Amino acid sequence: TKKLDWWFYLFLLNFVLTMKQFIFILVLCISLFQTAFSQKEANIWYFGKQAGLDFNTGQPVILNGFSTTYMNSASISDSSGSFLFTSNGKKIWNRNKQLMQNGDNLKGSISCSQGVLIIKKPGNNYLYYLFTVGEAEGPPADYGLYYSVIDLNLDSGLGGVTSEKN
Repeated sequence: TKKLDWWFYLFLLNFVLTMKQFIFILVLCISLFQTAFSQKEANIWYFGKQAGLDFNTGQPVILNGFSTTYMNSASISDSSGSFLFTSNGKKIWNRNKQLMQNGDNLKGSISCSQGVLIIKKPGNNYLYYLFTVGEAEGPPADYGLYYSVIDLNLDSGLGGVTSEKN
């Protein structure tokens, strides 16, 4: 029975070490995964009547907004959480909260719920697509889905809407 006890303790020690190693590797992988993919592109929001929120610290911080939108807004930041631009479907404002170059007269609507969407062009850090939905109560020619291309290299790095507008 003494040999059995010795093998049992060896098995138990091996199991415990294996579990500790497994837990260590699991925690390490989760940490690396979070670090590698913790993008902060959606950390700053501008919406409503001059309202804004910043989630970069993990807790929401109230920001002074600069535009008025009733139902429709989209904002985007870079991967480190720095604000890039926002839109209400009709206009686009740059990171300095100024109207973006060629960023007005979009065919979107300010009264359309979820009527504006910003998506980064895959494989490119400077080009973004801004999708808008036209006025439901406007002329039939304005109905539908529209897109504009934003190039952040334009206007000395503040961004601008390219000729691919609406």
